[in-house]
Amino acid sequence: MNQDELLENEQIEKILSPHPLSFMGLQSLCIFLILWGILLGWLVNFSEFKDYFLNPWLTLSVWGIILMVVGVIASLLTIRWRIFFFYLGIFIGGIVILFWLGNSNEVSIFIPFYSVSVSILGFLIVELYRRSHKYIISNQRIVFKGGVITKQERTLRYDKISDINSKQGILGQIFGFGTIIPISVSSFGLGSDNSFAAGGVQMGEKKVKFLGLFGGGKELQTPRTRSYYELHGVFPYKDIKKIVENQVQGSVITQYQQEQVSFQKEQVDIQKQMRDLLKKQSKSNDNTSEMDEKI
Repeated sequence: MNQDELLENEQIEKILSPHPLSFMGLQSLCIFLILWGILLGWLVNFSEFKDYFLNPWLTLSVWGIILMVVGVIASLLTIRWRIFFFYLGIFIGGIVILFWLGNSNEVSIFIPFYSVSVSILGFLIVELYRRSHKYIISNQRIVFKGGVITKQERTLRYDKISDINSKQGILGQIFGFGTIIPISVSSFGLGSDNSFAAGGVQMGEKKVKFLGLFGGGKELQTPRTRSYYELHGVFPYKDIKKIVENQVQGSVITQYQQEQVSFQKEQVDIQKQMRDLLKKQSKSNDNTSEMDEKI
C-alpha cells in the first residue's frame, strides 16, 4: 500500500499473502490428474493388463470416465461443479489434440505426457491466483486486495466487525497457517448451506408402485466468503488472529469512550441551558421588583 492510500494517523501492522499450501484443494486436482495419467500409462504399457488396452479408444474412454466420476464426486462434496467442468474440459481438450495430431494410436504415450503438462500449467495458474491475494492490516482497518484479470478490493473498519470466525485444516495445524473471516454488522462474510432430502413409496401387494419425491430445504448461515474477502490461509495464524481481535476490541472500547464523551457533553449543555434559564428568571424578577418599587 502506498503512503497516498493511508488514512490520517494510520499505521500498517502487517502485509500478508496466503500460505503456499493454503490452496491445496485446487492443487490436489492437479496432483490427481498427474497420478491418474501416470497410473493409466503404466497399466497400458507395462502392467500385466496391457493386453486389455490394445484398443486406443478404450484407453481414452477409461481415462475420461474416471476423470468424470472423480469430478462428480468432488463437486458433490465441495458443492462446486466447476471441478467437474474442469476435468471435462481437460478430457475434451485431450480428444481435440489427438484429432489435431492425427495419431490416435499413441494414446498410451499421449495420456501421461498430456496429464503432466496440463497439471504443471494448473499449478502455475493456482500459484498466480495465490500471489494475486494481498491483505493489509492496519491500526484502523483491514484492506483485502486480489484479482488476476479483474482487480477487486474490500475495506473493512474494525468498528464494523461484529464477529470473527477462524478455522485451520490439517495442513494448517501442521504448518501454522489458517483462515480468518471477519463478519461485518451487515452479515458480510456469511453464506448459506441448503440441505435436501428425497424418497419414494411403493404401495400394494402386487408391486403396484406409487413413486414420488418428498423433499424439504433448510437454510443454515455459515461463515463463508471468497478468498479475496477473507484472510485466507494467513501465516502465522495465531499471531494474525490475535492482532485482529485486539484491534476489534480496541475499536469497541474507543467507541464506548466516545459515547461516554458524547453523553458528558450533553450533560454539560443541559447544565448551561439551565444556568442561562435561571439567569433570565433572576433578571426578570429583578425588573419586576424595580417596577413595583417605582409604583
